Amino acid sequence: MAYYPGQQQGGYPPYQGQSPVPPQGYQQPPPNQYPPPPQGYGQPPMQNQQYPPQGYPPQQGYPPQQQPPYNPPPPGQYPQQGYGAPPPAQPYGAPPGQYGAPPPAQPYGAPPGQYGAPPPVQPYGAPPGQYGAPPPQPYGAPPPQQYGAPPQGQYGAAAGHPTPPSVGYIPNQTVPMDVRAEVEGLHKAMKGFGTNEKELIQILAKKDPIQINAIRLGFNQRFMKDLIKEIERETSGYFEKGLVAIIRGPLTSDAYALYDAMKGLGTKESVLNDVLCCRSNADINAIKAEYHHRFQKSLESDIRGDLSAGTEQMFVMILSARRNEESAPIVPQMIDQDVSELQRAIGSMIGKDSTQTCQLLTSRSDAQIRAISQAYQQKFRKSLESVIKSKFSGHMEDALLLIVARANNRAASDAVQLEDSMAGIGTKDELLVQRVVRAHWNRQHMQAVRAEYQKKYKRDLVSRIKGETRGDYERLMVACVE
Repeated sequence: MAYYPGQQQGGYPPYQGQSPVPPQGYQQPPPNQYPPPPQGYGQPPMQNQQYPPQGYPPQQGYPPQQQPPYNPPPPGQYPQQGYGAPPPAQPYGAPPGQYGAPPPAQPYGAPPGQYGAPPPVQPYGAPPGQYGAPPPQPYGAPPPQQYGAPPQGQYGAAAGHPTPPSVGYIPNQTVPMDVRAEVEGLHKAMKGFGTNEKELIQILAKKDPIQINAIRLGFNQRFMKDLIKEIERETSGYFEKGLVAIIRGPLTSDAYALYDAMKGLGTKESVLNDVLCCRSNADINAIKAEYHHRFQKSLESDIRGDLSAGTEQMFVMILSARRNEESAPIVPQMIDQDVSELQRAIGSMIGKDSTQTCQLLTSRSDAQIRAISQAYQQKFRKSLESVIKSKFSGHMEDALLLIVARANNRAASDAVQLEDSMAGIGTKDELLVQRVVRAHWNRQHMQAVRAEYQKKYKRDLVSRIKGETRGDYERLMVACVE
């Protein structure tokens, strides 16, 4: 019996009355990546099909709601036959996107001499005196937008279009594709005595979120088995953790990472920072809904139960998903006002206002934080990061520094985080797996991370990982990075 891909994107209800979020267009792989299946296999291909995604309707329950249509890939990109279709009755699946492939970096459209005008030849950051130069956009980062005039009396509030969710952050997001070879290859690698680990790596390590979702669904339908359970039965250790994180996809992996970080005694604050800091409103809403679906618990209530005082308040602000969208304008007068407010909140000799600092930095867009950081440096002749380090400590310091670092240059920030997971005595393997898999969903971003790592640490990221890992675990991490 033949199995075919579904032409749907599943969805689930929002968390606490969030408004619908439009889907993000899917960046296609190069043509002819998937050879067409032989003629006569199964049913005829579907033509000019559109795929309506499901968003986050403001009520509990689980029925999908229709949203604006998802534009299918052009003819010839993905063959329209093969395994990988979710069965009609299955409303939910593991997605994949932080991870996804956002559009390449673009200039921010501000005229020379104003905030947001990067020099055309400079790929990272902006020279002194220029604000808001965007670094290349990674997986999970909101796409750059053109900035125009602000609405009357507003600082970017409800300006422009909401940033769509990253690829892999719409449940059951699929397009027609032929994944029969991958499905059969995975089955062959795990059947009988022994496991072909190299074949598992070859099939899974370089797929994007949409492809991974199709492969997982195709395997489950073809063999009436759960691919994740089969992987867990056939592999072990951090090799297993890496493969499971890939198969789950970015959204479900984020939810499990948060749950594992808060269960039991203690809290893994670095995981909370990794998953939640500097995320788009659409991705935060998707993560909250996924967490509630998976664990029948509120992410906000679990955060409140594990954190306290200022850090609890800060992460509740993040989870409110009220950050300025990337389409909000960069207004020089407003940037100067934010700089002055930050100086009053954290730069005085008397004390600091943690609430005001967190409120400002968690509610501004990446481009606005870049402009604020550069303006602060020019006005007070010291970096915003140095002031945060002098005034804060512990979890709040780490989270605020990560927000600023990611806004200034996401690839450089990821390179530093990867080194941090390997530095010192022993390797923080769980963090290394999560960070490598999170970055690998966008191949362009992964290469930018590797270049930033080389520039900062004067050595290749691949050789560094090889020195810290062994066996199949090493081979999987290297395959994700290369």
